[in-house]
Amino acid sequence: MRVWQGLWLGWLVAGGLAAGLAAGLAGGLAGCDRSVAGAGSPTGLSASSAPPAPDTSSDLSSDVSPEASPDVQHDQHDVQYRVEALPTADVHWVMVPIRTFEVVPAIAQALQPLPQFAAQSGTVAAINAGFFDPVNGLTTSYVVQNGQIVADPRQNDRLMQNPNLTPYLPKILNRSEFRRYRCGQPGQERDHYAIALHAEAVPLGCTLQDAIGGGPRLLPDLTLEAEGFADPATGRDAIGSTQPNARSAVGILPNGDIVLAMAAQRPDAPTSSGLSLAELSNFLRSLGVVDAMNLDGGSSASLYVSGNTVLGRVDAQGSPIQRPVKSVLGVRRRPRD
Repeated sequence: MRVWQGLWLGWLVAGGLAAGLAAGLAGGLAGCDRSVAGAGSPTGLSASSAPPAPDTSSDLSSDVSPEASPDVQHDQHDVQYRVEALPTADVHWVMVPIRTFEVVPAIAQALQPLPQFAAQSGTVAAINAGFFDPVNGLTTSYVVQNGQIVADPRQNDRLMQNPNLTPYLPKILNRSEFRRYRCGQPGQERDHYAIALHAEAVPLGCTLQDAIGGGPRLLPDLTLEAEGFADPATGRDAIGSTQPNARSAVGILPNGDIVLAMAAQRPDAPTSSGLSLAELSNFLRSLGVVDAMNLDGGSSASLYVSGNTVLGRVDAQGSPIQRPVKSVLGVRRRPRD
């Protein structure tokens, strides 16, 4: 069942009807390999503080489509926000028309909440993005801004010097990334979004503007082994790909528009709700997405839409878990060319 969210989102937050619909940030699994995270707990993470009170003061902005029914015609130039109730998860997703909006990465020196990223950059929507090490706060994913690498996993000693990961480092350092190219003749350049491996060449006639790493690729094929997330020979499954969990992803539609999706767990089923990566891939395919990449998940999974933040992971009592993150993908109105 698909539900179109609009000006009544603040009421949903105030009433606590959806798991994790509260202002704040995601926490828990920080998305790096479990062997990097540490040994203090099964995930190597410490408990986070209680979430702040939800912000119900603002409705969705005029940039976000406020329809209450899929039968209502919408403005194709607006960001559209929807929720789909699946058997084991509520998937919150936004569709971003690239004609009027752009999707760009942001990164913080220190880990910080998703809403803080959004406030600093003036985005109308944002989703947690790259993997990181919660112990030292350093990235385990590449981030490129304005053509320059601004976050390099090779500078993270806990990744590079971990003997358990040594056999997988070539694959870890060549994982999928969501890219924004600038393509075309001078004076006629246009943005083009793609998902590619880090070492993949930039297309002829294009320059790489931004990129943010994640993985594995979800569509057209799931590439767990090729990107070092899984190894059937050893039983390695660094992100619990077959288990239900909170998940985040970015996808590209045939017309080039972008989908940001976050699968939230259910408070009444904290240990059995969420999606596997295969289920996430299938959901995105059902939306018409043709190319997609997994983002950091677990308790990092969070989605911000015009002043409200959806949290993906819940604890054993069904309460939303919050955790600061290292990087995000933000949606902002495109400047006039």
